[in-house]
Amino acid sequence: MPVTVLLVDDEPLVRAGLRAVLDAQPDIEVVGEAADGAAVIPLVRQLRPDVVAMDVRMPLLDGIEATRAVLRTVTDPPKIVVVTTFEEDEYVYEALRAGADGFLLKRARPEEIAHAIRLVAAGDSLLFPASVRQLAARYGGERAASDPLSAARLTEREAEVLRLMARGLTNAEIAARLVVGAETVKSHVSAVLAKLGARDRTQAVIAAYESGFVAPG
Repeated sequence: MPVTVLLVDDEPLVRAGLRAVLDAQPDIEVVGEAADGAAVIPLVRQLRPDVVAMDVRMPLLDGIEATRAVLRTVTDPPKIVVVTTFEEDEYVYEALRAGADGFLLKRARPEEIAHAIRLVAAGDSLLFPASVRQLAARYGGERAASDPLSAARLTEREAEVLRLMARGLTNAEIAARLVVGAETVKSHVSAVLAKLGARDRTQAVIAAYESGFVAPG
């Protein structure tokens, strides 16, 4: 079964470009388009896409509020990738905090766009460690209403895994670094997410930066 994608962007040329790139892939299918975040929820419910590629800035309902709405109201919501022109945009950081699984630059090469969709559909977060560190340093500040790390009671190994997650390492890379099996790392990651109350790796990493557990600089 191909990975199904809903494109949400107020610029027709951007949607056309993304559709051309993704429809050229044998394992990806664009199943719908929308010109604003306000149309996302009905289309998600109708089309049940695996991934929503969502512009972060739109006139009626931006990608941040649309992401919050999808995750709040849709049962078994799709993965969400926000698409942006500028990687150090405050909107990108807020979208990640709202629950987006990662972000993608509009200037990315076709193969990078296709890889990003596959990665997120498979359950991995699409993080660019250097960019996330810069976003956290610039916009994180005192934004966290609470510090989930202080109450999480992570084990020493779980804390080590979280630090490596924040550097952008995959489970396989973490396993190689710690000289343990991939299933062991997967168990540690699941424990970290559960203890932090995080939806995914992105949310865990954001929490790590905002709490000061990982220094963004």
